[in-house]
Amino acid sequence: MLKAGLIGAGIGFVLAIVAALITPFCNPCLALILGLGIGALAAAWERPVTSGTSAGQGAKAGAIAAVGGLVGQMVGAVANGFIVGPTGAAELFGQLGIDMPVEFTSQSYWIYNIGGNCFCAVVNVALGAGLGALGGLLWYQISGKNQPPTSPLEDAL
Repeated sequence: MLKAGLIGAGIGFVLAIVAALITPFCNPCLALILGLGIGALAAAWERPVTSGTSAGQGAKAGAIAAVGGLVGQMVGAVANGFIVGPTGAAELFGQLGIDMPVEFTSQSYWIYNIGGNCFCAVVNVALGAGLGALGGLLWYQISGKNQPPTSPLEDAL
């Protein structure tokens, strides 16, 4: 579970930086796919004997992977903030036809940027854990219940 979670955290870190540089709206999509895949991977490596244990292993691995994505999202948000800045964000809102009721200052821009990304990152951790549990459960239902559990000798190797 830890091995799969750390692999997912590395992948999530890189993908979240790239997605945050493009748009922060892509990050929940990454959490969905990453959590499901890492949850199934953790269950496949751990070979739990019950569906509940499989879901638990997947949830833990999915949450670890999502935390890696959280760190990547924060790095990407700061980089995006320096690239776009308050004037670029105001121009983007103007191009999209969104009227801003207040003027963007540098301080309010950073509060919105970092605060919004923090909120999305916390939601992504919950999504990663939930879909990791689903991935572990799906792996168990599809192929896990037909496999024998690992023996202590296999774990030692």
